[in-house]
Amino acid sequence: MGSLEDRSALVTGASKSIGRGIAEAFAREGADVVVNYHSDEEAAEETVETIEDDGGTAIAVQADVSDEDEARQLVERTTAEFGGVDVLVNNAGILEPATIDEMDVETWDRTISVDLRGTFLVTRFAIEGMLERGSGRIINVASQLGIKGAEELTHYSAAKGGVIAFTRALAREVAPDIQVNAIAPGPIETDMLDDTTEEWRENKKAEVPLDRIGTVDDVVPTAVLLAGDGGDYYTGQTLSPDGGDAMH
Repeated sequence: MGSLEDRSALVTGASKSIGRGIAEAFAREGADVVVNYHSDEEAAEETVETIEDDGGTAIAVQADVSDEDEARQLVERTTAEFGGVDVLVNNAGILEPATIDEMDVETWDRTISVDLRGTFLVTRFAIEGMLERGSGRIINVASQLGIKGAEELTHYSAAKGGVIAFTRALAREVAPDIQVNAIAPGPIETDMLDDTTEEWRENKKAEVPLDRIGTVDDVVPTAVLLAGDGGDYYTGQTLSPDGGDAMH
């Protein structure tokens, strides 16, 4: 039996990159998985197909996590399909670099809305069932930039810093029944890095003590740990698979 046998997991932003890696890993550990996506239905269905081909159970559900009604419906669909949400991973996020003097208000609002408000909304609706059952795990995907900050990413850093603070406060509020933790990955090979230059990548790599940009496989084991029995004594923590980029 896997560490997540007989549990259901909702992973937001799970059609690609870190979210997809976590969804597939949870399924391998025995969880029934809801693969949430915003716009890329094909990629979400590919994730589901990969899980099913590996003997797991998953469905794809479209929802904009920053929209209150859609976030509620996402949780309701998960509950209808799998009986509730045992493990919630708030992974959905966007990143649009801009200096503060050139950033328009819409870019700021959009980033905060998806990366921070979305985390609150899905948690708000999923936690009702967790409180009724007296158990649950919530894993919020933040970023090392929520700890150290970065040029051209004041909005993203603020949102992810907010996710970390939200994690700590909520962990205190719902303990001991529900455990809430965050993962703050460093620079990871995902689609968010697609538009970066080779010069940027080399400079970033040089900043990381372990001398490389990470992969999705470097992040996924931390999520499996926090979701399963190995995470029984963690709450309010921020674990950072970041190669040492933000030591704290």
